Amino acid sequence: MLSRKGIIPEEYVLTRLAEDPAEPRYRTRERRARFVSKKGNCNVAHKNIREQGRFLQDVFTTLVDLKWPHTLLIFTMSFLCSWLLFAMVWWLIAFAHGDLAPGEGTAVPCVTSIHSFSSAFLFSIEVQVTIGFGGRMVTEECPLAILVLIVQNIVGLMVNAIMLGCIFMKTAQAHRRAETLIFSKHAVITLRHGRLCFMLRVGDLRKSMIISATIRMQVVRKTTSPEGEVVPLHQVDIPMENGVGGNSIFLVAPLIIYHVIDSSSPLYDLAPSDLHHHQDLEIIVILEGVVETTGITTQARTSYLADEILWGQRFVPIVAEEDGRYSVDYSKFGNTVKVPTPLCTARQLDEDRSLLDALALASTRGPLRKRSVAVAKAKPKFSISPDSLS
Repeated sequence: MLSRKGIIPEEYVLTRLAEDPAEPRYRTRERRARFVSKKGNCNVAHKNIREQGRFLQDVFTTLVDLKWPHTLLIFTMSFLCSWLLFAMVWWLIAFAHGDLAPGEGTAVPCVTSIHSFSSAFLFSIEVQVTIGFGGRMVTEECPLAILVLIVQNIVGLMVNAIMLGCIFMKTAQAHRRAETLIFSKHAVITLRHGRLCFMLRVGDLRKSMIISATIRMQVVRKTTSPEGEVVPLHQVDIPMENGVGGNSIFLVAPLIIYHVIDSSSPLYDLAPSDLHHHQDLEIIVILEGVVETTGITTQARTSYLADEILWGQRFVPIVAEEDGRYSVDYSKFGNTVKVPTPLCTARQLDEDRSLLDALALASTRGPLRKRSVAVAKAKPKFSISPDSLS
């Protein structure tokens, strides 16, 4: 009917009718979700937590973990509530002693100059924050007022200690220091000492050092056990190497950390064709150390998906000696260059070492061939004709 009226073209209607509704429609697979973001945040949502009371057993950590607007709201309300609570107590003491009754100024009051709830609230603030303007004070008439004065001072000190400690811990959290610990945007796989290696670069932008810095790496992927159990996030630790060996690093200048892909590595069967966004692979890098200035342990994290790993490339040098000291050019921190690398897995390279010889032969012939072609194309500046020889 719509095609007869000219609203929908007749060809479109015929095409839609010719489609088989039972035929499945295939969609492009979306990119794998990250377990750890590039900034180090864990991409995990905790749902259906029934025992919420466990968070209240550790109130201080819960307050530190809250967002800043919630923390500031609790900070303000804790002081206001304590002031209002003790203001009500002081008003009740004055009311019970008859200090609020007009015309009875001859009797000694429990607290001088308290005539209403507003004056009791001001006195509560003066007691808890130890302002002491001098207009209001506790007398010896009421022992109960002296006891309330002691209790309010103790409660005020506890509120100050908890809330100020919470604010200090939020401003000096360990992940703040991790903002200046940087990783290269991409990782690379190339040859080093005749073995395929997974490499990344790490650096520290601050002059203050990270003491006892260690680095480790994990491969996270979905696996299935021989019994059929599906493990959605199977974590495997793999060893990292650096210039001094081991996991400890001396992070004064940017370092290239690498992992040798051998028979014990989970990347042993990784091929260049596997480095795409459909591959179920994520490599997590964790850097830990103690901040030199504060003594707080900090941790920086990042991750690399399969399409963020570059095959056959190498990081460019960024450390140079200038005027008697070493300088670092952070503008080239993540820059890479292509280098000859076999397009095979580490297993295939170990089984057939002749691939390295063929790669070395091809790399040596490349410049010679270019040079010979350039010489052949070059025109001579002088020519000798046959007539001149005769």
